[in-house]
Amino acid sequence: MAGSRSAQWYAGNDRNGYIHRAWMRRGLPSDAFDGRPHIAIANTASDLTPCNMHLNEVAEHVKRGMWEAGGVPLNLPVVSLGETNVRPTAMLWRNMAAMAIEEMLRANPIDGVVLLGGCDKTIPALLMAAASVDLPAVVVPGGPMLTGHFRGAALGCGTDVWKLSEEVRAGTLSGEEFLRSESSMIRSKGHCNTMGTASTMGLLAEVLGMTLPGLAGTPAPDSRLLEGAHETGRLIVGMIAAERRPSTVLTRGSFLNAIVALAALGGSTNAVVHLLAIAGRLGVELTQDDFDRIGSGVPLLVDLQPAGRHLMDDLYRAGGLHAVLHQVRDLLDPKAITVTGRPLVDQFQNVTIHDPEVIRTRDEPLQQDAGIAVLYGNLAPDGAVIKPAAASPHLLKHRGPAVVFDSVEDLHARIDDVDVTPDSVLILRGCGPKGYPGMPEVSNMPLPPKLLAQGVRDMVRICDGRMSGTAYGTVVLHVAPEAAAGGPLGLVRTGDMIILDVENRRLDVDVPAEELAAREPSPEMTAAFARPERGWQRLYVETVRQADTGADLDFLVGSSGDHVARESH
Repeated sequence: MAGSRSAQWYAGNDRNGYIHRAWMRRGLPSDAFDGRPHIAIANTASDLTPCNMHLNEVAEHVKRGMWEAGGVPLNLPVVSLGETNVRPTAMLWRNMAAMAIEEMLRANPIDGVVLLGGCDKTIPALLMAAASVDLPAVVVPGGPMLTGHFRGAALGCGTDVWKLSEEVRAGTLSGEEFLRSESSMIRSKGHCNTMGTASTMGLLAEVLGMTLPGLAGTPAPDSRLLEGAHETGRLIVGMIAAERRPSTVLTRGSFLNAIVALAALGGSTNAVVHLLAIAGRLGVELTQDDFDRIGSGVPLLVDLQPAGRHLMDDLYRAGGLHAVLHQVRDLLDPKAITVTGRPLVDQFQNVTIHDPEVIRTRDEPLQQDAGIAVLYGNLAPDGAVIKPAAASPHLLKHRGPAVVFDSVEDLHARIDDVDVTPDSVLILRGCGPKGYPGMPEVSNMPLPPKLLAQGVRDMVRICDGRMSGTAYGTVVLHVAPEAAAGGPLGLVRTGDMIILDVENRRLDVDVPAEELAAREPSPEMTAAFARPERGWQRLYVETVRQADTGADLDFLVGSSGDHVARESH
C-alpha cells in the first residue's frame, strides 16, 4: 500500500494506523491493508429516490468486480435526490449533494470511487463532486425502466403524464381513465424511459468518457447492467494503478463531444446547466454559446419522446448510443479519451443500426439542425435556451402579446380563466436559481382550458426556470439574468409584444429601451421571491450563479483537487 492515498490512514505501526485498521477490519481479509486499493462506491440508492432503488443490487456486482481485481470495495451512501418527490425542486440540492459527496470522498481513506446514479440530479452531482476531488472515478448509470402500456399504447413516463393531463383539462379524457394509467406508467425499476434528463445525463456520462464503454442506456432490469457493473469494478482498480483521474478524461474536447451527442439524441435542455457546472468544477472552458455553435447544425437522429415516438428500451435494441455516435463520428474530437485510456471514437468502430425507425442515418435525420439554440435580446441579455426539436415549427418565429404570471402560485390561480388567445405568449417569472429558489421545472406551463378545447396544444412560453427533460413544446427557458437577479423579464407587462425569432437567435420585448428602463418590478413578483433566513436555502440564494454559467455556487467553481483531511487523533 506504500504510496497509495489510503496508506496515509492505514500504513505504519503507530496508534493512528492501529485505530484506522482495527475499526475497519470487521471481516476484511488479512491482506486488505497490504497494498490493495480501497475504493468507495458512492451509492445514491434510496427508497425515496424511486428511480435509484435498485442501485444496492448494482453495487453488489461492482463489489464482485473490485474483489476479483484486487480492490477493497466500500459502500458509501451519499445524498440522493428523487426528482418526483422532493420539494420544492431537486435542483435546489444538486449543489449541496455535490458538495457533500466531494467532502466525503476527500475525507475518507479511499484511492478511487465508482459513482452510482440514475435520477436526474444524481449523475450531475456525482460528476461535479468527482471532478472537484479528482480521484480516479467512473460512473455506472442506473439505466432506464422498461416501457409500460395503457390502452394498447406505449407510455413515455413524464411526457405522457403531460399529454394525458392536458387531455383531462381539455375534456377529452376522463379523470377516472387518467388515474387508471397511473399503474401502467412505471413498469419496472429504473429511471424515466423517455429522452428526459436522467436518460440524457446517463448517456452523456459515457460520451464524456466517464463510463465503461457500451454501458450507458442499458435498461435497469437487463442483466447486462449487472455484467457491466462487475466489469466496472475491475476497471476502477486498473484506473487507480494508472492514476487516470477525471481531469485527464474530462477535457474541453469531451464536453464538445457531449454537445454533439446532446443534439443527435434530442436530449434534455437541463444538460446545458449540468455540463456547464461540471466543466466549471474542472476549470474547463465551456460557455452557453458553445451549445449553439457546436450543436445547432447537428442532425436529430433518435426518434424518442419527447422529440419523437419511441422510448429508451427501443433505443437500446436499435443499437444504442454507439450506433448514434457512429453516425456523427466525424464531428467528435478524436483525442478525447474514456476511463479505459482509449479515445472515445475508437469504442464504436463496427456498429450497426438495427432499427432505422428508432435511430436514423445521417442522410435521413428526423431534423437537419436539432441542437439547443441560445437566444439573446433585450429580454435575455445573458441568454436563454430553446429546444427546437421539441417545439412547434410554426411558432419558432412568432410575435404575440405577453400574458404575465408573477409566480408559480399566480399561474396556478389564474391559468384556467386568463384572457388569452393562441397568439399570446405566456410568461412565468420569479422561477430562476435565486427567485424560487432552485430553478424549478415549471417552464412548460399548462395551456388554458379554453384553448385546449379549441384544439390548441402548443403556445410560446417563456420562463427563467427550467423544464423537465420529458416535456415538450415551444418553451424558452433559463432566461438570464432571472427576474430575481434584476433581469428584464421582471419588467414585462401583460400586453407587451414579445418577439421570438429562433432562426436569428433573438428574444425581445417590443418596448423602447427608455420606457423599459424606467419601469419598476412588479410588487407581486418581488413579494413572491424566496427569502430564506437559515440553512442551505439561505447559503444557496446568497451564492448561486445564474443559469448561463451552470447555476453552481460561486465558491465551488474551480477544481480544488485531492488533499487529505488533517489528522485529528
